[in-house]
Amino acid sequence: MKLTNAGIIENRKEWEEAGYDLPNFDIEEVKKETHDNPEWIHFGAGNIFRAFQANVVQELLNAGKLKAGLIAAEGFDYEIIEKMYKPHDNLGILVTLKADGDVEKTVVGSIIEALTVDSDNEIDMGRLKEIFRNPSLKMVSFTITEKGYSLVDGKGVYLEAVQQDMELGTVKPISYIGKVVALLYERYKAGALPIAMVSMDNCSHNGDKLFMAVHAYAKAWSEKGLVEKEFLAYVEDKSKVSFPWSMIDKITPRPDASVEEILKNDGIEGLEHEITSKNTYVAPFVNAEECQYLVIEDTFPNGRPALEEGGIIFADREVVDKVEKMKVCTCLNPLHTTLAVFGCLLGYELISKEMGNPTLKRLVEIIGYEEGLPVVVDPGVIDPKKFIDEVVNERIPNPFMPDSPQRIATDTSQKLGIRFGETIKAYMKSDALDVKDIKRIPLVFAGWLRYLMGINDNGDKFELSSDPMLETVCPYVADLKLGDTEVHESVAPILANEKIFGVNLYEIGLGKLVEQYFVEMLAGKGAIMNTLKKYV
Repeated sequence: MKLTNAGIIENRKEWEEAGYDLPNFDIEEVKKETHDNPEWIHFGAGNIFRAFQANVVQELLNAGKLKAGLIAAEGFDYEIIEKMYKPHDNLGILVTLKADGDVEKTVVGSIIEALTVDSDNEIDMGRLKEIFRNPSLKMVSFTITEKGYSLVDGKGVYLEAVQQDMELGTVKPISYIGKVVALLYERYKAGALPIAMVSMDNCSHNGDKLFMAVHAYAKAWSEKGLVEKEFLAYVEDKSKVSFPWSMIDKITPRPDASVEEILKNDGIEGLEHEITSKNTYVAPFVNAEECQYLVIEDTFPNGRPALEEGGIIFADREVVDKVEKMKVCTCLNPLHTTLAVFGCLLGYELISKEMGNPTLKRLVEIIGYEEGLPVVVDPGVIDPKKFIDEVVNERIPNPFMPDSPQRIATDTSQKLGIRFGETIKAYMKSDALDVKDIKRIPLVFAGWLRYLMGINDNGDKFELSSDPMLETVCPYVADLKLGDTEVHESVAPILANEKIFGVNLYEIGLGKLVEQYFVEMLAGKGAIMNTLKKYV
């Protein structure tokens, strides 16, 4: 059985007998509707998009509640489109791994077009411009990771590609957001048509991050006379261009060999993964947990698809903010980051395995229930206590989810200020809580300092996950070694950095505590685990 349109048409019976749910709509009819009247284009053709948004759209197409499918656009790693989407006619297999061991297999066919956002690819860019000029387009969404919205390096200097695009304008941009804004300019030129620009990335106030990045280009181009001044006004007009906040939650680890084996045993051909030149691991399938949440601020100037029919929650900004803070700052992401840092230090390769360690399990329970939950405001649409119960008891321990600490440890410097700093700030604002009662979150900060040394609890070197701040922070701890007790001068520049933690840890009285924990973790081999046992 081949994962192509012809393959599922010719062998539909075999696919269904093997337990696969297949697209149950007229693909050619949807293809024509999507081409002529596109409603939704998504930037970031990675796993969460294929496992979540694409599957929601498939369910709605199957039910006849949508007529147009999705358009995928990839502006960072073009090989994802060339090597994985096109050979499979944009189809993908979603393998849902449930905590009880049940496996659901779905061939997702809702992605009708897949385009590279490459200024040198005239055909794809021409089609993208056509899509952006179409009055039918309602939503432009993104999963490009939090760093995708950053225009500067770790020192606050514009990235080279950004600087070049700021100077040259819309003609042939090379930076990701630069290309997006050039496409938005096409929509402006087509009559200042309304549109919602929806970040669905896993970061706080994601809509604001997208707006600030887009606005920076619009402002620079306007000031330099590279675009009309009215374009800047268009970007700033919420009745024309909105930047809703959203909260997304679905764990989608990188495609796993054990899942690939299941599919091969079903008789599916051509499942080989690819590692692109930009080190992206892609396969014709994605594996993901069953649980998923997407809450979006309901501000769509050009209307929107009826995605609430597929389980997506629409609410006002205040509710989205509460949900996002509940998840990102307390009930899931901080627990994941805790396990990521200590998982790397303690030699774990699966997050689920860490939950079998009673000390680590207890640590995330304390950080979640005891230190975090007291500052959570109930958003009304999702119950915080039930959410964290699900995370701790079902989602993270799911033995069938091949998620690794090393993957989650990616970009940790960009996450600490949100995943822990917001809780700390809430304590500082509270009349009933004392920030000095926070004892386990500082353990994570100390663990991260220990992680930056690239030496695990056995004293062996390990490779750090990618992070834009590594070149800035690692030199501070580079000369430290096991047994050192004088660490203040080395770590003070890190712990005082509000850009990392959201606060200056010394000013709020936690800096010395982090140093104390760090020294104890430096005592020798096994000191990290001993320190955790002592304080957990």
